[in-house]
Amino acid sequence: MKCFKYIFVFLTVCGFVSLNGQTATITGVVLDEQNMPLSQVNISSGTSGSFSDNNGFYILEIISDTETTITFSHLGHKNVVIQKLVLGTNETFEFNPVMKTDVIQVDGVTVSPTGEKNTDGITTISKDIIRKIPGANAGVENILKLLPGVSSNNELSTQYSVRGGNYDENLVYVNEIEVYRPFLIRSAQQEGLSFVNTDLVSNVKFSPGGFQAKYGDKLSSVLDITYKNPTTLGAQFEASLLGASAAIETVSENKNFTSVSGIRYRNNSLLVNSQQTKTNLNPVFVDAQSYLTHRFSNKFHLSFLGTISINDYQNEPINRQTNFGTLDQPKALIINYEGRENNRYTTELGALKANYFLNESTTLKLISSVYHTNEQERSDIIAAYELGEVDSNLGSETVGEVTSSKGIGSQFNRARNDLDALIFNLEHKGKNIKNQRSIEWGVKYTHEDIRDQLRESEFIDSAGFSIRPPLTDFINNEPEEPFDGPLEAFESLIATNFVKTDRFTAYAQFSDRNLWNDHNIYYNLGARMHHWSISGENITKNAQTVFSPRGQFAIKPNWEKDMLFRVSAGVYHQPPFYRELRDNTGTIQPKVKAQKSIHFVLSNEYSFTMWNRPFTILSEVYYKNLTNVNTYTLEDVRIRYFANNDATAYVYGGELRLNGAFVPGTESWVSIGYLKTEENSNDRGYIARPTDQRLKFAVLYQDYIPAVPNVKMYLNLVYNTGVPGGSPSYADPYIFQNRLRDYKRADLGISYIFADEEQRYRKNHWLHKLKALSVGFEVFNLFNNQNSITNTWVRDADSKQQFAVPNFLTSRVLNIKLNARF
Repeated sequence: MKCFKYIFVFLTVCGFVSLNGQTATITGVVLDEQNMPLSQVNISSGTSGSFSDNNGFYILEIISDTETTITFSHLGHKNVVIQKLVLGTNETFEFNPVMKTDVIQVDGVTVSPTGEKNTDGITTISKDIIRKIPGANAGVENILKLLPGVSSNNELSTQYSVRGGNYDENLVYVNEIEVYRPFLIRSAQQEGLSFVNTDLVSNVKFSPGGFQAKYGDKLSSVLDITYKNPTTLGAQFEASLLGASAAIETVSENKNFTSVSGIRYRNNSLLVNSQQTKTNLNPVFVDAQSYLTHRFSNKFHLSFLGTISINDYQNEPINRQTNFGTLDQPKALIINYEGRENNRYTTELGALKANYFLNESTTLKLISSVYHTNEQERSDIIAAYELGEVDSNLGSETVGEVTSSKGIGSQFNRARNDLDALIFNLEHKGKNIKNQRSIEWGVKYTHEDIRDQLRESEFIDSAGFSIRPPLTDFINNEPEEPFDGPLEAFESLIATNFVKTDRFTAYAQFSDRNLWNDHNIYYNLGARMHHWSISGENITKNAQTVFSPRGQFAIKPNWEKDMLFRVSAGVYHQPPFYRELRDNTGTIQPKVKAQKSIHFVLSNEYSFTMWNRPFTILSEVYYKNLTNVNTYTLEDVRIRYFANNDATAYVYGGELRLNGAFVPGTESWVSIGYLKTEENSNDRGYIARPTDQRLKFAVLYQDYIPAVPNVKMYLNLVYNTGVPGGSPSYADPYIFQNRLRDYKRADLGISYIFADEEQRYRKNHWLHKLKALSVGFEVFNLFNNQNSITNTWVRDADSKQQFAVPNFLTSRVLNIKLNARF
């Protein structure tokens, strides 16, 4: 990490050094009519010129002490012209133009009262919605879970599945830098913080499938985050009963150096203590992030992203009682615990990104990153349980208590797991845009060095004897006949793995916008190549190369109705990462192949005006055909692969989302989705996959009190049908096909806005410098629904029947929140 410190100091010093010469500088942010940053605006002055970046920021050097005319031009917008501008030597002039929409087209798509259409199938999410909408894990992922194709039945987790995929099938980029998650986390309450710091975000794009070749090799989705390049000094602070965060934005005097940094602290005790397991909990989740940019010239920009995260999870469970069953046969599981667990995950990421603007048409990029994670699991938990019948007689003095025991036993869980991973990336990317035609390319090298030691065991004691694994090596006639064999764990993982993986990837794609019989069309054709090889101690070397062609086509007919149609198709490979190479015994299987999925996506976007307000209906249908499937089990957020490639699978579904201003001046949406996904392992027939989330319904709603418009309400509602609930250890998943109960949740937030962009305190007020100030409260799980994510399997001593006892998630929780921006 020392090199990152040197780079930080170097960039900071360089940022405040002024460039001398007979020139002056004009800089600022280009905005559209909705005051949103406008990218790729051409700023020209004589023989010199520049472009605005993704945040609308631009900087242009002109000759000083000379009359200059500067023109801002962008397709679909009227030109903005500054005439007879004269600046002195080394003078910096800030100008923030607002470009008005013209009646022609923007990037080949006609502008209507409802805005610009999206031809590439990428959903753009407002950063304001991300900050305002309540949730147990508020942020980008919280909003993603309200989209029709995204599912998550665990409010404590920031992980999500997309269109039948699992958590490992999602790509996440921050400013084109791929980011990673810790490997060993098995429970959502151990996660803590999402990688993405919402306070630093300027733009969020998300694709649930059918994405372009430039986005990488995963089977399900892409989350593309852009961190800010600030234009003014600013700061932000937020505090709640769940933690606190602070962020600062800086800009050098000559606008050449910008930085945005944030620090966050989170404590999940408020949420975890609302669960049925009583515990002494001390979780500490802290992270710090910085994104720095130095503009050495109009042609060369250098950026640095640095992050460090510490998750220290300490837990001492005490007891638990879970009532389940039916009204006629109520049952209860009572557990008393001894022991504790202490899990620690420390991760660091350092990345450099260089942008070189060769000319007005061509941009070249070089990106290098190093990710390091050190993870430890230490756990010794003894659980003594009692399964019994519950007294349901309302007039009884023992109502609700266990009256007769059906099963008594204990189990001892022990873990000593250590993982150290280092991932290095070096990538070149390029883009050439001319006459609305775009050519993009890239090559990347990745080296993964992972050292992993697994030491896990579970001992089960039932009716006075230790249960041995139900395998042929451990068959005996206990307890009818004495058995003198050694004590064996019912489940155990003992493995030490040293794995190195080298990956070479490349992509190229071509896109164009044009007219076809007065209809606007857009298409993108591209392909990826991925070669990877694995080596390590006691591992047979293996390699594989895959090729993935992809394409997208969009047409906006010249109709009276404002519609856009899109179709996407392609081949998507997912070469195995470390966890996918490790089977359920912890052994590395180097011959595991890349999973393959063929995507077909058809979508429509219809914009219209209702109640004199803009609305959009987005609808999609999709189908995926998967081969070389690496089957897995899912418990809470822990995925265990079988590393077999012995299955085929399919996914199909449809989605609908109505987005618009249900209340004037706000944005809300209603979404509904249906999917079905099944797998066929070893030709045994198709069964539901662990992510077979059939029906999804979600609402994001914003409102305010007309008489007191500063009182704002934010609400999100989610309803998901139950996913498969898993099976007991060693059980055949083809036999156990039960499902968890449906997931139902509502989170409500109410805030009073003292100040925001539209209203500020008067100049002589002591709070005048505040750009935003709000105070409010949030109610998580408003209707106190009992949702579950996993089952605990216990055995009835009389009938030998196993019961699936649900592990319930959080109940209703109140949170208080303060937010201020300067």
